[in-house]
Amino acid sequence: MPSIPIIMPQLGESIAEAAVIQFLVAPGDRIEAGQDLIEVETNKASMTVSAPCGGSVESFSAQLHESYAVGSVLGLIEASAEEAARFGVDVPPLSKAGDIEPPVRPAGGHVSRVEPTVRGLPVPANAAGASYLSPRLKARMLELGLSAADLAGIAGSGAAGRVTIEDFEKFMAQLDRQKLSRASSMRVAVADAMRRSWSRPIATVGLPVVLDSLLAHRKICQPKPGPALYVLRALALALAENSAVAGRLVGTNIVHPSSIDLGFAVEAEDGVLVPVLRAADQKPLAELVGRYDELVELARQRKLPADATGGSVATVTNFGTFGLIWATPIPLPEQTLVLGLGAGRKMPHWDELKGQFMPVTEAYLTLSFDHRVLDGGAAGRLLQRIAQLIARPETL
Repeated sequence: MPSIPIIMPQLGESIAEAAVIQFLVAPGDRIEAGQDLIEVETNKASMTVSAPCGGSVESFSAQLHESYAVGSVLGLIEASAEEAARFGVDVPPLSKAGDIEPPVRPAGGHVSRVEPTVRGLPVPANAAGASYLSPRLKARMLELGLSAADLAGIAGSGAAGRVTIEDFEKFMAQLDRQKLSRASSMRVAVADAMRRSWSRPIATVGLPVVLDSLLAHRKICQPKPGPALYVLRALALALAENSAVAGRLVGTNIVHPSSIDLGFAVEAEDGVLVPVLRAADQKPLAELVGRYDELVELARQRKLPADATGGSVATVTNFGTFGLIWATPIPLPEQTLVLGLGAGRKMPHWDELKGQFMPVTEAYLTLSFDHRVLDGGAAGRLLQRIAQLIARPETL
């Protein structure tokens, strides 16, 4: 009977490889075409590799927690020629020994890890830093898989504070004597994105807003939108009125967004994912609720679909869920804006008609922005417009 290879599929745009995290069947098990065989993980999502045809699992050549490139053979299925032909699966010739070729290992003997270019965080990681590094130090860092940002904790003894190879080796020796835990691929991706974001001049403005109208409107809605979705919809409408404020500066040009696609931050294990609502200015609040809730759940499971990741022009983050009143979130490298919502609090508010202070629920909106694209005045006007829209939730 022919042996049909189990191939690592293309799991998404810009994803070149994935790590095996679980075998869902065992050698000898009977399987059906399309049945999930192996669970694999990129930096932002868990996915499965399915059977190309029916038969029985002959063997797995892949190893747990190792990373394999797209197109790699992960194992073999024993199937009849008729079964293979029925599903259009070609039977490849085996090597002289009849074995599957093992994954290619780079110099040093280590299988390459999953690259942190991932769904939900639409930025490539591990970009080189801007600091001067000697060729010798660069080679040593490349050997260890480190970037320039990892040198932030080293006090350089070279000219003008430059980190020498001796400084670096001393630092690494000290690390070996301390407790170490491996950072997840998601944490590496988030860290690199924030490092690149901070290479721009980022500023933040804030404004208190009264949420009573929003909360009253939410009570009569079914299903109920979350406060962050109200804020996202208000941001979408404000950007539709003036998309230039969400543009990106490239050289001497402001690149305007072609669609008001907005992301929203969802806390996941050891990181944050950013699902995207497409054309959020074109759909009323009531139509966004179902898709929003669905994407929140998928993000927590790390199973975001490709059409809900990447390409957003701004992000909304509800840091108030952690009891925080004020924060200065950082926009993603490909974005100019991130809008934050703080925790609501009962506060005294002067009522002109009654001539007295009245209790209201108040929260801070914060807008962090690329100061090269926006100045404080433009950011303040955008925040004021968002506050006006939130105050009339029935129009959202």
